[in-house]
Amino acid sequence: MRVFGVDPGLTRCGFGVVDGGPGRTVRPVAVDVVRTPVDADLAIRLLELSDSVERWLDRYEPDVVAVERVFSQYNVRTAMGTAQAGGVVALAAARRNLPVTFHTPSEVKAAVTGSGRADKKQVTAMVTKLLGLKTAPKPADAADALALAICHLWRAPMRSRLEEAQARAAELARTHRARLAQAAARTTGGKTQ
Repeated sequence: MRVFGVDPGLTRCGFGVVDGGPGRTVRPVAVDVVRTPVDADLAIRLLELSDSVERWLDRYEPDVVAVERVFSQYNVRTAMGTAQAGGVVALAAARRNLPVTFHTPSEVKAAVTGSGRADKKQVTAMVTKLLGLKTAPKPADAADALALAICHLWRAPMRSRLEEAQARAAELARTHRARLAQAAARTTGGKTQ
């Protein structure tokens, strides 16, 4: 499976593509950070980001897109820009019928380092080690994008099994409720005769 990981942002947006193999095998494909000018109009910045996303989707043909979910930030303006950038990525993927999964920062940190409270240095160090890179990806947005892709590769099978189990449980609950309703109807029907 090939995953396009995106650490969204308007000023710096991290892109990383990783291939997953058997077990927990991961291989780096590409990484970069797309920048947009701070003084440009918002619409122009989003257009530039959209164009970059389209080029990456064309070039690397991922199977799925993993985007960092805007969880909470103190700076509302930064959070809005991050959310808008993430929306541009999700829209581009949806146009190609690619699944998009959002992961929280703590999910990504936990998947890559084992701790949801890891700092950026720890995430970068583990990404470098896991992917067998000679040098650490810089800036941190690049390492975060690769971490998102790795996180998705490792969590997707578990998520799929969980969704299947939930769907099966819901079906069993529907069947059980229907049987209870039929039994109640027979009981009620028997008393009135």
